[in-house]
Amino acid sequence: MWVVVTIVVLIFLYALIIYNSLVSKRNKVKQAYSGIDVYLTQRFDLIPNLVECVKGYMTYEKELLQEITEKRASYLQNKNLKDAQTLNIECNKILAIAENYPELKASEQFLNLQKNLSKMENQLQAARRIYNMEVNAYNNTVQMFPSNIFANMFGFHEEEFFEAEELAKNNVEVDYNENKE
Repeated sequence: MWVVVTIVVLIFLYALIIYNSLVSKRNKVKQAYSGIDVYLTQRFDLIPNLVECVKGYMTYEKELLQEITEKRASYLQNKNLKDAQTLNIECNKILAIAENYPELKASEQFLNLQKNLSKMENQLQAARRIYNMEVNAYNNTVQMFPSNIFANMFGFHEEEFFEAEELAKNNVEVDYNENKE
């Protein structure tokens, strides 16, 4: 009789430990996701300054500047990482286009913005690595036996890794003749 009670208590304690571990790991994933969001928001807060700085030098890239502003607003409203990736690609295009304007490249304000954007990108990369590390630890717990049994019982599901879109993996190509009026 005592053996059965002891086994039931041990199973209950093990389930409790697994449940708490899953909750903790899921919260770490959410926290890491939030870290990416914070850095994206900071980076995108620099965009209006970048747009204003570049606007005076760029005439035919007006559509790109408008598109970036719209995508920034869309990201801030939806907080979707896919929107953020697209916006990052567009920001890189604007920096590549700026290479065609020597006066702009020499502008102290532009150089400062470019430096800040590079710093933000480094912080974003670190946040993405942390996020993927936390997702990996969480997914391992959700998938591995015997914790996967309790994960399924309690409704825990795998999280997706942050992956760059195919476009983000390629170099930014800019056609200076495109959209010329």
